[in-house]
Amino acid sequence: MTYDVVVIGAGAAGLFCAGQAGRRGLKVLLVDHATRIAEKIRISGGGRANFTNRDLDLQAPQRCFISDNPHFCRSALSRYTPGDFVELVERHGIAYHEKHKGQLFCDGSSQELIDLLLAECTAGKVDHWQPCGITAITYSTSGGYRIETSRGSVDAPKLVVATGGLSIPQIGASGFGYQVAEQFGLRIVPTRPALVPLTFGGEGWVPYAELAGLSLPVRIETGAKKQRAQFLEDLLFTHRGLSGPAVLQISSYWKPGEPLVVDLAPGIEVEQALVEAKQRSRKKIGNELSALIPARLADAWVKSDAALQRPINEAPDRALVALAERIARWKVVPSGTEGYKKAEVTAGGVDTRDLSSQTMESKQPGLYFIGEVVDVTGWLGGYNFQWAWASGHVCAEALAR
Repeated sequence: MTYDVVVIGAGAAGLFCAGQAGRRGLKVLLVDHATRIAEKIRISGGGRANFTNRDLDLQAPQRCFISDNPHFCRSALSRYTPGDFVELVERHGIAYHEKHKGQLFCDGSSQELIDLLLAECTAGKVDHWQPCGITAITYSTSGGYRIETSRGSVDAPKLVVATGGLSIPQIGASGFGYQVAEQFGLRIVPTRPALVPLTFGGEGWVPYAELAGLSLPVRIETGAKKQRAQFLEDLLFTHRGLSGPAVLQISSYWKPGEPLVVDLAPGIEVEQALVEAKQRSRKKIGNELSALIPARLADAWVKSDAALQRPINEAPDRALVALAERIARWKVVPSGTEGYKKAEVTAGGVDTRDLSSQTMESKQPGLYFIGEVVDVTGWLGGYNFQWAWASGHVCAEALAR
């Protein structure tokens, strides 16, 4: 069988690219090995799919993305914007709302978004084989690509790899896309889990393990001065460490062995509040501290230091100043991450030095890479879906040309 283009991977990027290419008159085959379609979309955003972020700065979209070449994503993101995808969502009659910091979610189920993508593929007359395994890919300068599948052989001059990364293997994630890239001589930026909870171990973490379930707003940062990353988001204590939006965001920048610096009371002058409380109160330090940070956290904090288990009016000023400094700059070193099983995305991937930012075509003729398989990783909050739409869109445009 012969097609104009074969797209491997029926996730966000693959579905969107296939539909857009089909609508432009190309004969498209979409292939995926998984039993269920677009499972990662289905479970995203608590089942409501945070499908884009309207706060993306179109003048500097790369600010919200991580890559060895941070400017690579700029072309695609500026040519297919959040507004463009929102227009498509509205055209399909999907109700949506903004939840937080520009994050747009379906009012109903994420299935509505999957149905939109499938409808676009239907409109483009895309053939869809799923589940369908791929056993081999070969290339010849005269005939293009031959893809050997569990449903037979397929020939196409163009091949698009949209297989995603290694995150959430329990729903079918694999390193197949990286294998294809390496087969054709493309470089791979080492991969790692991103947007992932961080773990802690040892005796020093014991007091905090009891805080599982506690959430609070924090300012969190990591990295050296020129590479410092900082976020103001909610932090969540877990049985094994830290999670929540603040930690998921910072995890994409964190390097093993580096400390995190956490302000547990952002916007509050803790030192001033404690010194003033000393002048008027005979309550224990922990009681006064619980007016500034959650009571469970205040209790855990003072339990770890006998000098803090006294009435605040008996505490030396230097002890209160030191306490305030620790709360404003709580320094902790994670022992690791929860790994790909809990990571929302994979950082690293196909090296952008081997891809065109205008078309997503690689230095191997007729071979394209889009979405998460590429070394472009967005912030939490719909940015990775927007990269899927944008990279899929410019790829489809290039295929049609």
